[in-house]
Amino acid sequence: MQIRPKRFDVGPILNQCIYPVPENATAEQLGETLATMGAKLLIDTLQNLPEFVANRREQTSKGVTSAPKISSSMSWIVWEEHTCDQIDCLFRAIGSRIPLRTLWMGEPIKLLDFAGKFLTSLSGAVAETPGTVRYDRESDSLLISCKDGWVAFRAVMLKKRLSALDFYNGYLHPFFLKRFPRRQKECVFESYKTKDSNTPLGREDAHKVQNL
Repeated sequence: MQIRPKRFDVGPILNQCIYPVPENATAEQLGETLATMGAKLLIDTLQNLPEFVANRREQTSKGVTSAPKISSSMSWIVWEEHTCDQIDCLFRAIGSRIPLRTLWMGEPIKLLDFAGKFLTSLSGAVAETPGTVRYDRESDSLLISCKDGWVAFRAVMLKKRLSALDFYNGYLHPFFLKRFPRRQKECVFESYKTKDSNTPLGREDAHKVQNL
């Protein structure tokens, strides 16, 4: 586009192409693809600049929306509110920059290596409390209950990076639960709550959260 002084991103369009976003693309993958396409488009525009300037078209304000700036406050998962698809979208949108987060025994924990929605046959899985976490040996991942199902992560970051198996052995294994019986009720991933409220932090309040 042509640049106009003192205003950003409003100049007339010289050259443009449409790219359908792949269904399961991450922001990082999309950025790499668009960077390559944009570079080729820029070269094409410069090589034929007089023609493109002569056929420039003004941008329309119809249908224009503003995207919020990405911040770490967006990375909190609200297990009671977020669906499997919403967590998947959140991971694909910001996961390469900011790991998704939750609370474990009152401490922030980062959820790594997202493995997607998990179709489980666990007994009583539908009725599990959101945030319930279990280890699945076959997929070697941690299964976490959300609003409408289960999602899987293969690693977490507590004080250090732990594989799903390491986390299970250290915090979910029957030996640990038997040794610390009072901790059994704490063995769930909890949604971050504001200091002055007992309600989970929803998207509307996310911008109020300070970085931990």
